[in-house]
Order: sequence, then C-alpha cells, then structure tokens
Amino acid sequence: MSYIINVEELVEKITNNPEVVIVDARFQLNDSEAGKRAYKESHLPGAVYFDLEEDLSSKPAKHGGNHPLPDVAVFAEKLGQAGIDQDTTVVVYDKGNDMFAPRFWWDLYYMGHNQVYILDGGFDAWLKAGRPVSKEVLKKKLKTFIPYVRSDEIVNMERIRQNITSKKATLIDSRGYDRYLGKTEPMYKKAGHIPGAKNYFWMNVLDANGNWKSNLELESHFAKLDKTKEIIVSCGSGVSATPNVIALKMAGFKDVKLYPGSFSDWISYDENEVETKDETND
Repeated sequence: MSYIINVEELVEKITNNPEVVIVDARFQLNDSEAGKRAYKESHLPGAVYFDLEEDLSSKPAKHGGNHPLPDVAVFAEKLGQAGIDQDTTVVVYDKGNDMFAPRFWWDLYYMGHNQVYILDGGFDAWLKAGRPVSKEVLKKKLKTFIPYVRSDEIVNMERIRQNITSKKATLIDSRGYDRYLGKTEPMYKKAGHIPGAKNYFWMNVLDANGNWKSNLELESHFAKLDKTKEIIVSCGSGVSATPNVIALKMAGFKDVKLYPGSFSDWISYDENEVETKDETND
C-alpha cells in the first residue's frame, strides 16, 4: 500500500469528496513560528494548520525526548475541531517532502485513523502545478474524534535498553550519517547513536528528484533488513523517524514500531551509553 498521493490525485479527492480535510504541517526546527507565518501568508484552500510543537507533541519533560507524543485526549479534541473523525479522509502536506507531514501522518495513525495521506512534494508541488492558494481560514464543522490508540506501535527506553542485549529487534537511526557517527551534533549534549542502531537516513526514502520512492524502490532500499523481524525506528526526537516508518510499511514490513523519545530521550538517562562506530552492516 502507498500512503503518498500527488497533486492530481488530491484534486480528484477534493472534487469527489468535499469532506476531505487538508492539513498544513509546515514547520522549521530553527524557527518555530515559520510554519504558522507561512500558513497565514498562503495555504491550500480550506487547509487547517497543525503545529509540530503545539499540536503534534506534548511539552518536553526530564525524560521522554524533545517531541513527546501529544496527549491523546487533547489531540483528539483538536482533530475534532479541525473537522476530523474516524471516517474523514485526511491529506497532509509540508513545504516539500519534509519530516513534519509524516509526523502528523504517524500521530493520526497512532490514534487509530486509517485514511490519511501525504501530498508528494507538498506545498511547493501544489504551486508548481499552478493550483490556487488562499489566505482564508475556514471554520470546520465540529466532529468527535474517538481515539483507538495503537499502543503496540511504540516502544519505550526500557525496551530499547533490553534490545541491546536481546537483539530481538533491528533498531534504525534515521538521522544523517555524521550525526549517527557523532561527528557533529547541533542539538544535544551527547553525540553518537544508541548502541546497535543501524543508519538509514530518512531522506533516502526520496528519489533523485526529491519525490517519494515507489513501493518497489523502497523494498530495494530496505533489502538488507529482515521482514520477519521487528523493526524499531528512531531519530533525534521521533520526528524524522516517521518517514522511515511510513516507507517501511510501504515496502511491506509488517512489524514496524516507533521509539518516540529516540536519541534525545536515550541520553536523558546518564547511565545510557552511546556508540560512535558504524554498525549498519553488523
């Protein structure tokens, strides 16, 4: 199955179903107001805005990572206010193919929703296709979102710690290679990766043109991984891991889980060690 649609497919969905809800998830880690400003300037007609830090995450604590999952009840209420319930078809977009639309996709999937898609190429692709944009913020018809939380889709720090010795699951680190090796670390007090993690940079799920790879291409990309084994996906704080989660599912992997706290949670425990050698092919 593919969770990615192009501009023409989105236009068709809107034409055939005016109840489709479009979500703008644009965000910048180095400027937390940039996404909101971009939305106010122009967005897809009828789109609602969800902010990574205000809507798609809860407030960071001592442990749990920099972008903990949102409170289920609070997020469900926000979804209802955006006109989203279990039967609503949802399409989310980013500026291009960034990591924030996949985080919304994953949060909604975690809440038990099954009809959410990512717009390939995002806002930039929409503009390139000559499609209209709007500044208008429309009030949506209030709905009730009843969550059916997929709690078996996540793992916590203890599970990661146990896996270092048991090796029952394959752990993936979705960050760039230099951060994985600890050669650079712009955000955290420690550099490196969780021991045993293999590096699969999240942007490699995109092709040379920056578009999402096909299911077959993704299957080839992850060919060294065992489909019969549990795959746990991590990154810095559970955001850039989500494109890899989606890509693995598209490639036919059935047992894929997210470590939401990821490296930022792992290093919040002083006793947890970090590794700096490449373990991808071990």
